Amino acid sequence: MKDCIIFGAGEYDAQQPEKSPETLVIAADAGYRRCAACGFVPDFAIGDFDSLCKAPDLSTVIRLPVEKDVTDMDAAVALALEHGCKVIHLYGGMGGRPDHTLANYSLIARLSQQGVSAYLYGNGYTVAAVTDGALTLTGGRGETVSVFSWTDRSEGVTLRGLKYPLENAVLTSAFALGVSNSFTEETATVSVEHGTLLVMREYLPG
Repeated sequence: MKDCIIFGAGEYDAQQPEKSPETLVIAADAGYRRCAACGFVPDFAIGDFDSLCKAPDLSTVIRLPVEKDVTDMDAAVALALEHGCKVIHLYGGMGGRPDHTLANYSLIARLSQQGVSAYLYGNGYTVAAVTDGALTLTGGRGETVSVFSWTDRSEGVTLRGLKYPLENAVLTSAFALGVSNSFTEETATVSVEHGTLLVMREYLPG
């Protein structure tokens, strides 16, 4: 499946993006700075460029109005979908303004509901969403995994390979039952029969 890397203007950590020759690379507004620092030449730069002050000197710049109904990251994701991407990696989408972080949680949840795999990286965590399906995680013993219901109610939630397992449980958005779990094995699975879960996995370099 075609994948995409999007660079946002939020905070970054030690997690470094990796791309294949087929990977679509998009810089969202001031995310262009980080994109260039990582040695990437974006296929597109998109945004209103209010935080970058001026648009980068590229032939593939998409200028957006400052007053609009979506964030620059959301517009970058829409561009990735237009190009047929089914796996989207978002860097610089957490930290900084909490409202933008929350907007990006909502974004990856919506993508999951549309059948697109999306991942947020930053602040020492990788965040993914799963809808009516299963997600396999790999990590070291003791590393933190937290699971939240993004929909009002998520049914048939099963957690395996974690310190606090669940079997066919119900999680709700009003009660954070799945916070601060941890790996007991190298591989864990998170599955849900009906609903959308946000899964936050701690990232420990090395």
